[in-house]
Amino acid sequence: MAGALLWRGPAPPLAARRWRPNMAAAGGGGGGPWALLLLLPLLAAARLYRAGEDPLTVLTAGSVRRALLNSSAAWVVQFYSSSCGHCIAFAPTWRALAGDVKEWESAIRIGVLDCGEEENYETCKEYGIRYYPTLRYFKAFTNQFTTGENYKGADRELQTVRQMMIDFLQNHSQESRPPACPPLDPVSSEDITSLFAKNNHHYTAIVFESENSYVGREVILDLIQYENIVVKRALNFDKPLLEKLGVTSVPSCYLLHPNGSHGLINIVKPLRSSFSSYLKSLTGVRKKLLLPLQLPAQENKEESTEIKVWKEFDKSKLYMADLESGLHYLLRVELATHKTLEGAELKTFKDFVTVSAKLFPGRQPVVKLLETLQEWLVSLPLDKIPYDAILDLVNNKMRISGIFLTKKVQWVGCQGSRPELRGYSCSLWKLFHILTVQAALRPKALINTGLEDSPQTVLQILRRYIHHFFGCKACAQHFEEMAKESMDSVQTFDKAVLWLWEKHNVVNNRLAGDLTEDPKFPKVQWPTPDICPACHEEIKGLHSWNEAQVLQFLKAHYNTENILYKYTESQTDSSETEQGDAQEAKDKSLLKKPTGNRENKIQEKENTLDAESEVLEKLNRKDGGKGAAASAKDTKQAVSFLGIGFSNIDMSLCVILYVASSVFLMIMYFFFRVRSKRWKVKYYRSSV
Repeated sequence: MAGALLWRGPAPPLAARRWRPNMAAAGGGGGGPWALLLLLPLLAAARLYRAGEDPLTVLTAGSVRRALLNSSAAWVVQFYSSSCGHCIAFAPTWRALAGDVKEWESAIRIGVLDCGEEENYETCKEYGIRYYPTLRYFKAFTNQFTTGENYKGADRELQTVRQMMIDFLQNHSQESRPPACPPLDPVSSEDITSLFAKNNHHYTAIVFESENSYVGREVILDLIQYENIVVKRALNFDKPLLEKLGVTSVPSCYLLHPNGSHGLINIVKPLRSSFSSYLKSLTGVRKKLLLPLQLPAQENKEESTEIKVWKEFDKSKLYMADLESGLHYLLRVELATHKTLEGAELKTFKDFVTVSAKLFPGRQPVVKLLETLQEWLVSLPLDKIPYDAILDLVNNKMRISGIFLTKKVQWVGCQGSRPELRGYSCSLWKLFHILTVQAALRPKALINTGLEDSPQTVLQILRRYIHHFFGCKACAQHFEEMAKESMDSVQTFDKAVLWLWEKHNVVNNRLAGDLTEDPKFPKVQWPTPDICPACHEEIKGLHSWNEAQVLQFLKAHYNTENILYKYTESQTDSSETEQGDAQEAKDKSLLKKPTGNRENKIQEKENTLDAESEVLEKLNRKDGGKGAAASAKDTKQAVSFLGIGFSNIDMSLCVILYVASSVFLMIMYFFFRVRSKRWKVKYYRSSV
């Protein structure tokens, strides 16, 4: 089942939900019309927003800094992820906003940056982006790097964001205000009176409005690209002046002509669009001949024209490529939005890694990586850990033999008809289902981890992970609402499996027909009758689920034997690492096996110790020595040597024994050396 972790209110009972034609199961498929497709031309650059087609600037890691630094215009940038369901739903609003304020771009520009693109991972991390979509404002003429100002609007409706853009422009100082932006503050009654005495060669429009109105400022910005007209705004405080000019209601527009005549504009509907359209149509008012905006040049990369080959797949199977790609995105992209893990976030991550290490039915190098990461996290008695230290271990900077996780996204069962559809959210659902099923199939797997007490353990850890780390904040809130309703009622491991299945179907039901739905993979109730006929029944003419059959199906579908290893990347195929063992004959032989010999274990423990020491050094540098030295000293005393649990006393004894044995060997050496010389003298015979 694919789809964003998004939910919108209560759902009707599963039995009463409408059924849709089974074009394709939510788990994907390779049959039907897909069997006729050998290639699917998915341009890598074709994401939610398209440069040159949408009325906004598509930024990249290589262009965002050049665009924002020393810009003559202010910026409002949306940091989004193409895999975020809420971002997909928000895209039409953002696109419409960009079109609506297109004429403001010499004063304030609209931009987007896709944090779901691999090339932008580090950039989004630098800007501190944790959730999607995130809206940031950047002032004009900023000469140093800044992460911008967060959008603080009550909602993300077009009008609200547009008004916040105006507030942001007004917050500029006189020196830093964009040159193209005229004054937006209201003029006084004296200034208005003086306009009548001047002999201007252009039109002057005065928009009278209430204090909380934005119409005047919007009209001012709508006309900044037009010449022979100046627009000002005034508040409706001076009643005598309003009566003199004949202004009986606000907003109203009073126009001074170049020939000296003046009067109130007669407009049926006093709207921003009405005022702007009327003023643009005046005789002699025309657009200025502006130079093209100096925007950062887009780099021509080969991948921008890359054609991705459609991968045929069996919808009744799972693909390890989807699961490993999901882990890659989770550990290297989603987690990277948190510079440091501490408190509840660190506890959640530790528990999630522990559950994954014990239950994930992956290939041996991936499972070994998870186990190493879990042991390393447990052995560090720290209150906070920098993400960079975690990334170093995930990327195997310690050169630990036999661990590997792909750095490439390779969707198979989770591929979508467009790049922004399905993908990571689909793989995350699959990973969650696998963990709940494996916990039910192997209930003793979590023994001695401190997580074996409750059948809800895996669900609660997934719940906390979504709350703390899932990039789509709205989606996380919707999942939390579902969890609050009924997760506490789960009493067995089997019920945990069924709970997640039922809630996934609730999400599918609510998102059916939504913008986030892939038209080639409609969100249907799953499993569909073609892959599990026994799961479906009719009671009094209404569809009903046979939960016993559903449970049996889920345990078979998310079992190790149902995972295919086609399209997975082997360790020797990776160009990102120089080390690795030879690929085994079959990928299934790479499943979780008993750990190797003692020598390999000791070497791995040494590398893990190096990682621990590196974390301590990073924390010491980061804290600038304020209390960190003492903390590091105490922590180092507690860190086990080679992971075996030797104390400082044990190590001291080892050093003493080593020195004593060295001295003993030296004494023995000299003893036999002297004895040998005596023997030669005693039995020496001179030659005749």
